[in-house]
Amino acid sequence: MSVKIRLKRFGSKARPFYRIVIMDSRQPRDGRTIEEIGLYHPIETEDKQILIDEAKAKDWLSKGAQPSDTVKGLLNKKGIHVK
Repeated sequence: MSVKIRLKRFGSKARPFYRIVIMDSRQPRDGRTIEEIGLYHPIETEDKQILIDEAKAKDWLSKGAQPSDTVKGLLNKKGIHVK
């Protein structure tokens, strides 16, 4: 099973927000998740846009979970450096 860290979309058509989740890569975008590790709200002010549980993120990265390109950028913004 390949595990990914990716975004799960919520919100309305013009006001999206996302949960940063751990999922099996074969699941659809809004399918069943293994764990939720954070939130990304692109419309909020800069200081409230990204909320991530750093301990959980580092734990899943150490277990081999692969972040999507977008999540990799968000993690790097929060100081969790991903190769």
